[in-house]
Amino acid sequence: MSTDTSSQSDDLRTLLDLLDVERAGDDLFIGQHPDKVMPRTFGGQLLGQGVVAAGRTLTRGDPPVHAMHAHFIRGGDVSKPLEYHVDRFRESKAFANRQVTAMQDGEVIFTMLVAFQNNKVGLEHAVDIPEVAYPEELPPVSDHFVGYEDKIEQFVNALHPIDIRFANAPTWKMKGTGEQLNHNRAWMKTDGPMPDDPLLHIGAMAYSSDTTVLDSIITTHGLSWGLDRLFAATVNHSMWFHREFRFDEWMLYATESPVAAGSRGIGSGRFFTRDGVLCTSVVQEALIKHFPPKK
Repeated sequence: MSTDTSSQSDDLRTLLDLLDVERAGDDLFIGQHPDKVMPRTFGGQLLGQGVVAAGRTLTRGDPPVHAMHAHFIRGGDVSKPLEYHVDRFRESKAFANRQVTAMQDGEVIFTMLVAFQNNKVGLEHAVDIPEVAYPEELPPVSDHFVGYEDKIEQFVNALHPIDIRFANAPTWKMKGTGEQLNHNRAWMKTDGPMPDDPLLHIGAMAYSSDTTVLDSIITTHGLSWGLDRLFAATVNHSMWFHREFRFDEWMLYATESPVAAGSRGIGSGRFFTRDGVLCTSVVQEALIKHFPPKK
């Protein structure tokens, strides 16, 4: 299937360029930053670029990505490129294992294990998709920015390659209602069609999985990004890919927070197709601190 690039948003083209890491050696890839950047490298960018780098070192067969487990060690410098070093641990037609290490100025900022495994017929079960409105019935995320531009400037000015439709109020709107919510539901897909390469769909989902996954930690306590003094930094991030999918088709990212303790919080999530098929599970741990106003 050919890709109609004319219907891709500029930000999606930027994401696809970011995922197309440059090969600088057999096991070395260079990743760039976009023009629109955060104070430090966005974690989803590291996840997406890292898994694509790992996948491009496969030489026997073409097993799909089965799992990835990442640790964030230092904040990346958004003014410099990223070096992705790939170590090959195992490879066969059915299995492969890679370690990806992202470096800047000789220092490790991120490391990730990526496992590849062919899908075989076996036992199957899954939880049901939560009942929410369909994405066509929900406004784009840009509608939720109106009136809050000065409060959530970092989000408003960020790269937006993903069409996000919240099925519940985002944190900054929920704050105004006084509501506390222990889960978050958001439909996601790329803002335009994607190439057929399954690895790019994995990379785009990995990029997106770092969005909204921590929201339930703070909404459980009635807090909001931009409106409360919060500090958050991802510590580790894991994903398990159960079934194949296309990320240019709507998927529901259903997340919740089972625990927060010791200045860290867990956000866990699941990606469902609109038909209710559970394709991917996510768990992220983050350092998260709240600085309430002094009384």
